[in-house]
Amino acid sequence: MTFSKNTFSNFKYDLSSGLVVFLIALPLCLGIALASGAPLFSGLIAGIVGGLVIGTLSKSALSVSGPAAGLTAIILTAITSIGSFEIFLCAVIVAGIFQVLLGIAKAGSISYYFPSNVIEGMLAAIGIIIILNQIEHAIGIGGIQKEEEELKIVTLFNALKNNLFHVGALIITVSSIGILLLWKLPFMKKLQAIPSALIAVIASILLNEFFIANNYSFAITDKKMLVNIPVISSFGEFLGSFTLPNFSGFLNADIWMIGATIAIVASIETLLCIEAIDKLDPHKRNTPTNRELIAQGTGNIVSGFIGGLPITSVIVRSSANLGAGAKTKLSAIFHGFFLLIACISIPFLLNKIPLATLAAVLILTGYKLCNPAVFRKMWHEGKWQFIPFAVTVVAVVATDLLKGVAIGMVVSIAYLLRQNIKNAYYFHRSSYKNGDVIKIELSEEVSFLNKASILLTLDHIPENSMVIIDASKSKFIDHDVLQVIKEFKEIKSVDKNIKVILTNFKEAYDIENTERISMINADFVSMDELIEHTHGSQKRLIQDLKLSKKIYVQNKSI
Repeated sequence: MTFSKNTFSNFKYDLSSGLVVFLIALPLCLGIALASGAPLFSGLIAGIVGGLVIGTLSKSALSVSGPAAGLTAIILTAITSIGSFEIFLCAVIVAGIFQVLLGIAKAGSISYYFPSNVIEGMLAAIGIIIILNQIEHAIGIGGIQKEEEELKIVTLFNALKNNLFHVGALIITVSSIGILLLWKLPFMKKLQAIPSALIAVIASILLNEFFIANNYSFAITDKKMLVNIPVISSFGEFLGSFTLPNFSGFLNADIWMIGATIAIVASIETLLCIEAIDKLDPHKRNTPTNRELIAQGTGNIVSGFIGGLPITSVIVRSSANLGAGAKTKLSAIFHGFFLLIACISIPFLLNKIPLATLAAVLILTGYKLCNPAVFRKMWHEGKWQFIPFAVTVVAVVATDLLKGVAIGMVVSIAYLLRQNIKNAYYFHRSSYKNGDVIKIELSEEVSFLNKASILLTLDHIPENSMVIIDASKSKFIDHDVLQVIKEFKEIKSVDKNIKVILTNFKEAYDIENTERISMINADFVSMDELIEHTHGSQKRLIQDLKLSKKIYVQNKSI
């Protein structure tokens, strides 16, 4: 009863957001197919399957799946080397099979190991990329020829410098952004049930038709500045647009390598997207990642069998889905249904939509992701939250999603190792007449990464001191660290007249495939015995430490 009630109460939100995502996904599906060197209709097939098949099987409330820009280079290279799109479809099926196997093997948990600062950096970078990619459509320079290696920002600068922008596109972009912002104001609350993006699209079509009817020079008539999908006159022609795979491709070893590559890249992109969109979800719902891999794999198998491109969960469509007010996964299913209906029934109407108005929707979506408030928030959380975040932003924008996230992960892991090295133990140091008394309390896990820090600290302990090394909390101490402590006690401390007391060490720490180091010569004494073995002011200090329990927890770390 509750599920039914929630479904109907969210229906209007999911329907409207599904429509918004459909309007955004339509040109993206076509553009990705074009960039991949594949038939344009293959991009639409992938979008339909991503909505209807994956949307149904997935447990994600907000993610939207479809063809992804991150796979275009792999697809283009594969189709070019193989020489046949029909054979390439076998690789899509293979990728889907691998993804299903990864899901069954519960490999989806890898997403939980991506730190939040890297995810936040990825989201901010994607926002910047969205804005940069849409500016050319927003000002109408999408058709300008540019050198293949020329940076997009250079193209934009040259177009603005030489007044090459399209006035009509600029008018539509500004008016669309105005409508989108106006719709969020409190006095528009009664009309907010109608999606603002839909109003912006309708207004842009009417405005451009007005320009055309009045023969204005800035009317948008160039097909490069409009949505452009194939016009299908009958259902039979629609069915004939599907491409079946050439199953002989399964005998080609290269197909299996390409399929494995697509599976790995698509799975990582999907898991990153799922992690990111779950963070943005106001209800903080967690997507079962293993189930998501199985859903994605099933979608890719279906897509490959009917002539579609590889599919991943896509952050652009997912964030637009959230921004449009989606509540459940019905919005993703609706978006796939709208793609299917549009391809059959109204391609002529869709081809009237200026890309400028879709660019306006995406620019606002991108701005939400890279809002300056995000950068301020990360800055206030400390430099070691901000640095991996900032590095990820720059790296993703400068390279691509996977490389950028990998670079951010390296920086984040470097910080983690640095903190792990520093926090191997806690210490307390006091000065008395007879020298220093230093208490070192080892942490729960002391690995080889802590060796350098412990060695450095022991080497800097002053002469004529007393050192208490307490392993009461340690469940594991690495072979190398035990060796360092043993050498310090037996050799270095003797040379520097340092009294070393080891307490609460196990007789031995057995570590697989390493030499067994016994600490049997350590001073296995209780604190009471320890006090009996000390003299003068040092005895009083240890008594005070024991009574106040300061000897157990010291929060200053090296």
